[in-house]
Amino acid sequence: MRKSKWFLATVLTLTAGMLALGAYQSAEAQKKGKTRIASIEQLMEGINGPNCGGLKKTLDAGPSDKKAWKTAARQAALLNEMSYLLMADGRCPDGEWAGACKILRESSVDVLAAVDKKDLDGAKAAFGNLTKACAKCHKAHKGK
Repeated sequence: MRKSKWFLATVLTLTAGMLALGAYQSAEAQKKGKTRIASIEQLMEGINGPNCGGLKKTLDAGPSDKKAWKTAARQAALLNEMSYLLMADGRCPDGEWAGACKILRESSVDVLAAVDKKDLDGAKAAFGNLTKACAKCHKAHKGK
């Protein structure tokens, strides 16, 4: 009987340790990838923030010339790339993150398609979906 209690205690301790390590690795994954040097904060501040904010500004103003539409296309394409970067190299800690990245990917494709057609209303609608995905993920993960 003592052996079975010892065995059970050992299994429970190892399980708890593995769960704690997994939680630690998930928290670390949110800070930085496993092999790449860019942290989530650096990616957000260097790529996501400027392109998301810039795209909003561009769409709110209504692109007035070829250069402005080209800028909007570049911003949407870079946001699409972010959806892959945020999933790469062990950065994704959970399904909430993965789901938001999927919506970011799909919505940025929709923004780009509308921009290519110079469809401002369509681009704004797709951008609205994109920012909802960002907000959902930020609510679950930002500052944790």
